Amino acid sequence: MAKEITPRSVDYSQWYLDIVRKAGLADNSAVRGCMVIKPYGYAIWGKIQGVLDSEFTRTGHVNAYFPLFIPKSFLSREAQHVEGFAKECAVVTHHRLKADPNGGGLIVDPEAKLEEELIVRPTSETIIWSTYKDWIQSYRDLPLLINQWANVVRWEMRTRPFLRTTEFLWQEGHTAHATRDEAVREAQMIHDIYADFTENWMAMPVVKGVKTANERFAGAEDTYTIEALMQDGKSLQAGTSHFLGQNFARAFDVSFLNENNQQELVWATSWGVSTRLIGGLIMTHSDDEGLVLPPKLAPLQVVIIPVPKPDPAINEVAEKLMAELKEKGISVKYDIDEKARPGFKYAEYEMKGVPVRVAIGQRDLEKGQAEVARRDTREKEFVSLEGLGSFVINLLDEIQQNLLLKALRYRQENTREADDFETFKSILDEQGGFISAHWDGTTETELKIKELTRATIRCIPLDQKPEQGKCILTGNPSAGRVLFAKAY
Repeated sequence: MAKEITPRSVDYSQWYLDIVRKAGLADNSAVRGCMVIKPYGYAIWGKIQGVLDSEFTRTGHVNAYFPLFIPKSFLSREAQHVEGFAKECAVVTHHRLKADPNGGGLIVDPEAKLEEELIVRPTSETIIWSTYKDWIQSYRDLPLLINQWANVVRWEMRTRPFLRTTEFLWQEGHTAHATRDEAVREAQMIHDIYADFTENWMAMPVVKGVKTANERFAGAEDTYTIEALMQDGKSLQAGTSHFLGQNFARAFDVSFLNENNQQELVWATSWGVSTRLIGGLIMTHSDDEGLVLPPKLAPLQVVIIPVPKPDPAINEVAEKLMAELKEKGISVKYDIDEKARPGFKYAEYEMKGVPVRVAIGQRDLEKGQAEVARRDTREKEFVSLEGLGSFVINLLDEIQQNLLLKALRYRQENTREADDFETFKSILDEQGGFISAHWDGTTETELKIKELTRATIRCIPLDQKPEQGKCILTGNPSAGRVLFAKAY
């Protein structure tokens, strides 16, 4: 495996693409804007899915599956929703092909036109709420807590693997509640789950906040977001949880008979994270040598390499170590492939971001030691064979924590305040990162700042402190700072 990748300082976008390709995460597809997720990349998604699914189950949610196709008329029922997604929709108009009478292969059969066009799912609120109308009759049917793991299609002109593709994988939760307060608590609880997951499993710190009216999800009353800072100083929206109010219940006439025998509209939430999280993992931790993965999400956490090749004595030590690690639930591989030299294997596993590498040779056995290398810092040390298993187990925890602390330091060092527009522009142009600044609360000003700088309000932080100030653009009064950044 060729080790060289484009340095981040030379071309950050190419660096990212190099890692996706050379670490074996994804390939381009024959379909424009789509990607093929390779087994190693899908294994990371599988671990993400497993952790989150257990959290959803723990909090009372159940999985279901809804159709990929949505009647066009459904999208039209909620005005903000259709406006928000209209430009991204893929539309099915016919249901049959036929042989070209002129010998040109297959053509669309003009007689197979659908009576109503079908939209390939960009998100599932409309098809799900049309179903909930039949499922919800009484307060006894609430709360309804449904999640689905699915693919969605949003037609994109400019794509990048994992970060923005025409088709991507995600989970989307859709819940119905008897009261406004219960629905708000649900949206906030999921927001907390997402933040906890990204920090404790991905080692990717996030800022928790709410979106402005202009940036919130189409059809929502409030959108809770988690925003992460990537190594190029751009923000990544890593997950969102939406309080939908009664908008979709009203659009699809979903009501229930309350305990006082009165009809009420239900209250709704929706929420989701996607394979975009893999892009976040890459850009938060990786370096110019390749992928860096936090141990908790690494498909392979430890690799053992015999030097220069396996023999009975090395095998015995390796098998004992593997047994000890597997007993603790750690994924480990003993690479006995004799076709590849140790140096090649080192480079391969380094590129793939395997957190810990253990190399064992005859000289090491004579000294009662093994060489242990950690991927996060690329440091190596010799460790006694006695207690090697415990050392590796503790090292995995140390690497996980170190990656989080390193990312936290980066965010802290790249979060700055600006009190006037010139300073704001200077920080954006020369340093990037998060900028905490005053805003007058109007969409007009928000859009003007975006037009002038390409920076957007990533969120109004939940821990925002009341602070009287002046908007950086208009000079109008502001009650607190919001977080700006350029974003993916």
